[in-house]
Amino acid sequence: MDAWVLSARKIGLLLGAIIIAFAAYYIGSFFWKGAISTSTEPVNGEPRVINLVTGEFKAETADGKEIEAYRWDPGTIFVEKDEPFKLSIYGVNGKEHPFYIEGTDVKGVVEQGKETVLDLQFKKEGIYRLICTTHSEIASDGPMIAYIVVD
Repeated sequence: MDAWVLSARKIGLLLGAIIIAFAAYYIGSFFWKGAISTSTEPVNGEPRVINLVTGEFKAETADGKEIEAYRWDPGTIFVEKDEPFKLSIYGVNGKEHPFYIEGTDVKGVVEQGKETVLDLQFKKEGIYRLICTTHSEIASDGPMIAYIVVD
């Protein structure tokens, strides 16, 4: 049976590794502030607010053709079944984005420079798609679809 023999050198290496680990953690936490929330916590019984924006990507292909795509950002949000929440969508790119939420009666329009706020609550678990009808497929600079995951 091999016994653990701790020499001064092994102790020094172990302490050095621990000090380096703590230093890396401290330095990393100083520079990295973590993820920024796209929603607020409920305040005074009010539903939480989840923020989305409209976005656009543009690029030029090798043959000089300009292509673009619109999207909701973030592209996926998570809510609890029966949780009331507000979905706040701010129009940044594109003149307007008429939309609907698949599987519901929810419809609306997000206009550039304006905020559209929806009061929502899903009674069934599942994945609901927020679909812009102007950009619903690649041929129309889409698909501009966000996913609302209800657990």
